[in-house]
Amino acid sequence: MSGEDSEAAADPLVFEFRFAEPPEKLWRALSTPGLREHWLPDAELADAEPSIVTPGKALRYRMRDSEAPFLESVVTFRISASEAGGSCLHVIHELTDRRVGLDLVPANSNGPPLMRAAA
Repeated sequence: MSGEDSEAAADPLVFEFRFAEPPEKLWRALSTPGLREHWLPDAELADAEPSIVTPGKALRYRMRDSEAPFLESVVTFRISASEAGGSCLHVIHELTDRRVGLDLVPANSNGPPLMRAAA
């Protein structure tokens, strides 16, 4: 596994959606860049190409926040046939940035400066 696939910094967000359409139609919507833009805009991506592709089953994209501190995450789309004859889509969003949990304070936080007593 690559560094981006190592243990996530926070619990992932997991969403499940059911569609009447067949899995092939969802795959096309998520794997075709012009159609994927509806689900996941290019502006949200660190790389427009998926980092993992399991044809017909799963796609993973790297994302980067557009505002400071520019945290990184991955979003995985998993597609399967549903028991009712349509499709099931799982969307898993994981924060992978190693800086999470560190006390990041923006330089322009306008908070009072930290004063320490001399020893």
